[in-house]
Amino acid sequence: MANAPAPYSQKMSLIGAIIPVASLIILLALSYYLFGDEASSGPNQIALLFCALIATFVALFHGFSFDELKDAVVESVSTGLHAIFILFAVGSLIGTWAMSGTIMAMVYYGLQLLSPNYFYFTTVIICALVSVSIGSSWTVAGTIGIGLMGISTKMGLDPAITAGAILSGAYFGDKSSPLSDATNLATAAAGSNLYIHIKENLWTSVPALTIALALFWWLGEPGDFVAQGTLSSIEQHYDITLLNFLPLVLVLGLAMIRYPPFTTIFIGALAGGLFAVIMDPDKVVSLASSVNLPYWLIMIKGVWIAMSNGYVSVTGDPSIDALLSRGGMGNMLTTIWLIMTALAFGGVVEKAGILDRIIGPILHAAKTTGALVLSLVTTAIATNILAADQYIAIVIPGRMYRKSFRQRRLRPEVLSRAVGDSATVTSALIPWNSCGAYMAATLGVPTLAFAGFAFFNIVSPILTIVFAVMGWRMLTMTDQKPERIVLPDDEQKD
Repeated sequence: MANAPAPYSQKMSLIGAIIPVASLIILLALSYYLFGDEASSGPNQIALLFCALIATFVALFHGFSFDELKDAVVESVSTGLHAIFILFAVGSLIGTWAMSGTIMAMVYYGLQLLSPNYFYFTTVIICALVSVSIGSSWTVAGTIGIGLMGISTKMGLDPAITAGAILSGAYFGDKSSPLSDATNLATAAAGSNLYIHIKENLWTSVPALTIALALFWWLGEPGDFVAQGTLSSIEQHYDITLLNFLPLVLVLGLAMIRYPPFTTIFIGALAGGLFAVIMDPDKVVSLASSVNLPYWLIMIKGVWIAMSNGYVSVTGDPSIDALLSRGGMGNMLTTIWLIMTALAFGGVVEKAGILDRIIGPILHAAKTTGALVLSLVTTAIATNILAADQYIAIVIPGRMYRKSFRQRRLRPEVLSRAVGDSATVTSALIPWNSCGAYMAATLGVPTLAFAGFAFFNIVSPILTIVFAVMGWRMLTMTDQKPERIVLPDDEQKD
């Protein structure tokens, strides 16, 4: 049965479940206290691995075998391979786009079109529109998000607020687009209809986005930004035209026709390298630092270096060089290390039923609809923290709460909306979650720095709780025709 308790959840004692969770909280808090923003560069990984060992010993004490725990870790880490390869592709894309002038073109034209007064506000709108169109917050952050961060830097704006604005817009689309993996997974886990889910999702997403836009408008920095000096500096070192946007257009086009994210981004990286070879070969030659090779091999070497180790700008302008000296697969390895250790811990936690044991009593105690949704939101956030993966945080609560929602005659779309409002958006606010780690690595801002400014991601779970407590849009089975209710086969047999 889909709603049966996890096979080992009754095997785990409450004290046993609390030990690894408390260890995680204490060690990560100590890591941030001792190392600050550098915690994600190694100390957090050590803490997560140590907590995984603690969870393993607790599970062994409760009757689990070492082999099944080992298999759980391998399976959990394997679920992160998709994210890891996307990170590799994004690293390559950043390197070749920095070399080809694509990033600089976004900065150049952005400085002419945008103003500090409404930059954060506009950033949210741009990212929301693109994310709805392509259904991927990761692609948005890894393409136009990089350009917007560059514009923000040149304007002297706060990078943490800019990153929060990018996330707010990107995750609006990630939980509202029919093309989004997260949206489709939430509906599958809850057994809801995709298009009814999207319609109901807008009841909380649009107000959350409106609140975020109002806050970002308020945060806009008054005064006129004089871009002429910066634009002149860019023009001295780059011949910027609209052609520089071709790699970006290619990536967005492939995303809209639903090419896999890794393939899409890696093709974009190759396109950036090819564009650099054709339009600005001197920068490729400079990066390759080879004079004894045939010209065509120098071109290959330069692109290869940009993709593997990143681009190093040597214009002599410190602000431009700081902006463009970045990227490469190698520079993503610390983030990948973080994701792998977090997933290893999450694999033991999930297999041992630690989360089930902690959340079970809370779910049992939820006597009202408001309490039920509050319990769901808490479970989703806790799963994002403990399992360190957005997909796991969507699936586990979605499956765990289906029976309780159905017993209250609540439609599956109410459940999938609440899952999207909590599991999908909060994943990016946790430094060791695959989403939080990805956003920090891509945007160049520590997760804890931008988390407080990701207003859409913060407001969404609050609004879904408010809606439940007030009884707003809590559709029941009788609110729509029964034949429109979509439940998996195992649910229909209950």
